[in-house]
Amino acid sequence: MEVSFSKEIELLRLGRGEVFHGEGILAITKALLQSGVAYIGGYQGAPVSHLLDVMVQARPYLDELGVHVEACSNEASAAAMLGASIHYPLRGAVTWKSIVGTNVASDALSNLSSPGVTGGALIVVGEDYGEGASVIQERTHAYALKSTMCLLDPRPQLPQMVKMVEHGFRLSEASNMPAILELRIRACHVRGSFVAGDNRPPPVSTRQLMANPAAFDYMRLAHPPVTFRHEKLKSEERIPAARRYIVENGLNELMPGKRQDIGIVVQGGLYNALVRSLQQLGLADAFGDSEIPLLVLNVTYPLVPEQVAEFCAGKQAVLVVEEGQPEYIEQEIATHLRRRDIQTRLHGKDLLPMGGELGVEVLVKGLLDFLPPPLGEGQGGGTRGAPGMPPPQPSPRGGGSLKAASEWLASNGKRRQEAAAMLAKPLPARPPSFCIGCPERPVFSALKLAQQQMGPVHVAADIGCHAFGTFEPFSTGHSILGYGMSLASRAGVSPMMQKRTLAIMGDGGFWHNGLLTGVQSALFNGDDAVLLIFKNGYTSATGTQEIISTPQEDAKFASSDKAQSLAHTNRTIESTLQGLGVKWMRTVHTYEVEAMRRTILEAFGTDFDGLKVIVAEGECQLERQRRIKPWIAGLLKKGKRVVRVKYGVDEDVCNGDHACIRLSGCPTLTLKDNPDPLKVDPVATVIDGCVGCGLCGANAHAATLCPSFYRAEVVQNPKWHERLLHSLRSAVVRALQPA
Repeated sequence: MEVSFSKEIELLRLGRGEVFHGEGILAITKALLQSGVAYIGGYQGAPVSHLLDVMVQARPYLDELGVHVEACSNEASAAAMLGASIHYPLRGAVTWKSIVGTNVASDALSNLSSPGVTGGALIVVGEDYGEGASVIQERTHAYALKSTMCLLDPRPQLPQMVKMVEHGFRLSEASNMPAILELRIRACHVRGSFVAGDNRPPPVSTRQLMANPAAFDYMRLAHPPVTFRHEKLKSEERIPAARRYIVENGLNELMPGKRQDIGIVVQGGLYNALVRSLQQLGLADAFGDSEIPLLVLNVTYPLVPEQVAEFCAGKQAVLVVEEGQPEYIEQEIATHLRRRDIQTRLHGKDLLPMGGELGVEVLVKGLLDFLPPPLGEGQGGGTRGAPGMPPPQPSPRGGGSLKAASEWLASNGKRRQEAAAMLAKPLPARPPSFCIGCPERPVFSALKLAQQQMGPVHVAADIGCHAFGTFEPFSTGHSILGYGMSLASRAGVSPMMQKRTLAIMGDGGFWHNGLLTGVQSALFNGDDAVLLIFKNGYTSATGTQEIISTPQEDAKFASSDKAQSLAHTNRTIESTLQGLGVKWMRTVHTYEVEAMRRTILEAFGTDFDGLKVIVAEGECQLERQRRIKPWIAGLLKKGKRVVRVKYGVDEDVCNGDHACIRLSGCPTLTLKDNPDPLKVDPVATVIDGCVGCGLCGANAHAATLCPSFYRAEVVQNPKWHERLLHSLRSAVVRALQPA
């Protein structure tokens, strides 16, 4: 029999002034609705599984609010959902179990944290740490540090936990950083009450849809070169903004005590255990009033240096109560104190165990070692303090290395000035681009033409060669959340849009992550979206690495024309999708721009409600050239006939509009001076290096551009009848030419 959460769902309906009684994790669930969350996703796992279980069964009520809920196929799929908050003012929340879930989601989290978020993004992690845990003994803290995400560790009392959910969204929006709310097992199951507030329907929701996607903004993509700017923004803007918000809203709690010579800094989630330990020693009462001053860190990252310094200044010693290893918080506090030359003795892992859960018995022993006599007497106590650092030693070279470094910096700066003076103006931007003849370029041309007719759409991009489509002339893509994550990353956007969204991934990304993270989740949730898969036959940006959808050997060495098309020789992707339950699927050769344009329009205009997949089939041109060039060289060496296709532009017909270049971006399609002295606009031209893919002509046909492109066949080692025919044609042409 299916478990029913009808009683819990009724608690979610409580309004302003009513009292909520229940478990901590259900209080968090209620707090999400009070905060105006727009979409919720996750992957069930103890101790936070209750959150998503209740939300899924509460869908009828959430539909009334306009909140979208998805049970994701894994944690990566859930994390990728938060991509909806990169561009749009959508508050999103996802949840999963502990460090094992964060490990799975780490790729998406890194790519989310780089551009940052506009709407609040909150990740509820069940920090399953300690002897009773069912997973490896690691902490989520490291991910917050490395990816620069706010980390909330609320004091396990329901009013405080609810408050931190609401502030978590605001903190995320104020700093543009995703926020992690970590809840230990005891916090999830602690029981209590709080005065509820009204649930807030989100301003943009499944009931209030957006008409158009956000404008393209390359700064919102986790893609070079802007990722280097993102890294500077983290330290220059986001962390300072987060620290201001923490101080202005009193998120960390200072609990004064009678003793002013010592103090304790504690993670919020360990507060209850610490107070119980102090009670055992007669240093706190049943209401939590402590004789020792406490700094309760409800936000453990980022720390506020001034707040830590003010708490520690003037005290003989401070104990940092931090669970697990390494001692991230203790190390950071030590850094802040020493930089300010505050010599307060700092204790932590020298008195508390490096690993394991900090229960009451463990904390009592550590407190006895920390506290001065008489409490610590006979227990190895006394404020011992860490051994001092030795004074810095002079360089054995007598400062020679410092002098050499200074001279090098000075000379290097002088060379930089000289180089800058030689440049009259900055160098033009040279963004990377598709390879010549890349089979993915025509698809972006077709997409550009399709959007002229159907209007702009939200495009979830992906890692791979197709990420070059974010550069000019296509400028296509709203987010990049990780390899194979595109379909999952649009899950929070699709329900909020009047128009369908498009996800793009390569066959490498499809097999790497997209099949389970994206396709399975979309099918399970019945999502109405469009997925475009580039089936170029290889993975890695330079080809070479074969995968299960690599062309079969008989197709690799077919004739020149056939080798340009995989000709459906490997339908592993299609058969896999059909077996998984995809009902709407089209396979189109990438160089057929007009056919691709029509297929895209069909996918966005069909009445079919569900996942629609377009397989764009065209072999990696780089890999193809590696294969056929030595093959052709061998044929020529044997004196055999070889035909090479070449495209060109009739300069007498070209009108200098250059629309063909704006629609293609091919490096071999460029400009040259107009040979007509009466015209000033340069004309288009195809330079050496063209591989004869035919995109320029296909674009001209699909977009109804000028008919200036021509296709020629260059024949090497022709047959005798071809030589004869060529001689006759040349004679006729000469006869028709004026004298």
